[in-house]
Amino acid sequence: MTSAPARVPAGFQTGFAVRPDLVVEAARADDVRAAVADAAGRGLPVRVHATGHGLPGAIAGGVLISTRRMDSVEVDPVRRTVRIGAGATWGRVIEAAAPHGLAPLNGSSPGVGAVSYTLGGGLSLLAREFGYAADHVRALDVVTADGTPRHVSPDSEPELFWGLRGGGHRLGVVTGMEIGLVRAGRLYGGSVAFDGGTRNGGGHVIRRYLEWTRTVPDTLTSSLSALRYPDVPQLPQPMRGRYVLSVRVAYTGSTAEGERLVAPLRAIGPALADSLREMPYAESHTVHNDPPFPHAYYGDSVVLGDLDAERAARVLELTGPRAPMMTVVQLNHLGGALAVRPAVDNAVPYRDAGFLLRLLSPLDGTDVASVRALYAEVTGLLAPLALGRSLNFSFGGGDRTEGFHDARTHQRLAGLVSRHDPASLFGGSYGISRGGR
Repeated sequence: MTSAPARVPAGFQTGFAVRPDLVVEAARADDVRAAVADAAGRGLPVRVHATGHGLPGAIAGGVLISTRRMDSVEVDPVRRTVRIGAGATWGRVIEAAAPHGLAPLNGSSPGVGAVSYTLGGGLSLLAREFGYAADHVRALDVVTADGTPRHVSPDSEPELFWGLRGGGHRLGVVTGMEIGLVRAGRLYGGSVAFDGGTRNGGGHVIRRYLEWTRTVPDTLTSSLSALRYPDVPQLPQPMRGRYVLSVRVAYTGSTAEGERLVAPLRAIGPALADSLREMPYAESHTVHNDPPFPHAYYGDSVVLGDLDAERAARVLELTGPRAPMMTVVQLNHLGGALAVRPAVDNAVPYRDAGFLLRLLSPLDGTDVASVRALYAEVTGLLAPLALGRSLNFSFGGGDRTEGFHDARTHQRLAGLVSRHDPASLFGGSYGISRGGR
């Protein structure tokens, strides 16, 4: 274990100051235990940082435990499981599982920390077929606020096992996780992009997309994104300077059936780009092509019971080319296996949701207050359909903790926090995820 008063590890999120009193670079679980015990003894708050994708906001004071060196990945192809260290990224897990024809339930970016993503629920590329990543957790190793290392499973501390899967970092520092893998050596997927800048172009595309989602099987997972691309030479010519709506698809069925299922998408209109194809699962990151470079951003989300085409089109009007700042909109189609509770229940909320709307705005040259004002207008529009917010997709809004869980789940989690962290070592009122996956 190494520690320093000001040597903060580089993270993916650069929009918020990270200035703890002490940084602990943990190399093993015992380093985490020692750091938590020392912080508790001195009354210092504890935050956790793996890759820094999901930082909820600025960090001032306290102890920051960096788990990035705890990046072990051990696949058991017979049991179809993988043991993941607290700092491992999904890219490393995908790489280790691929030779066995197996895959984790990872998100769109291979650079995201696997553990923190899963503690927040974990909405994967194959979510409608297999459910949340948290549904597939077999066991967790965690250090609680009293400095005790605990192995948590359905048979050992079942209440903690329930709360950690979907409750975020508020119950302790997870040092390792065992999770089930799925058989997915390949998939049919990619994206098809349309020009949303024509008259009612965006509204037409999103209406047709919503109609299409009512027809697809549970084995197909998709999302729609909308953003104005900058006019820079690094981008393909058809995308430069355009307001683009892209539908992303991931499907484990045959390529022939995949082609049949996406035919209505291709019929929406002329495509700016079409990358739909069969691919090895190791190339699944190309479905979304998330930016791999660190940058500053603010983001939030709305979990929706359903969504109608009129409100969806209005969201695009508010966030599109005439918006006061660049805003990336992503609409995830939910349902399918996401609506089914696992055999061993967990704290992932809003199983009856139909869609998740995500908003993300780069902060270069844009202030957080202006972004929040725009988001408030969007969320006000969607309020009649809203169930809550997603813990996985709150970037920078650490002072807003409402809505991450339904009232019943929130109450049960709050009870767990009061028992395991009565001094609020890992945060104040329940709701703040102190992680930075």
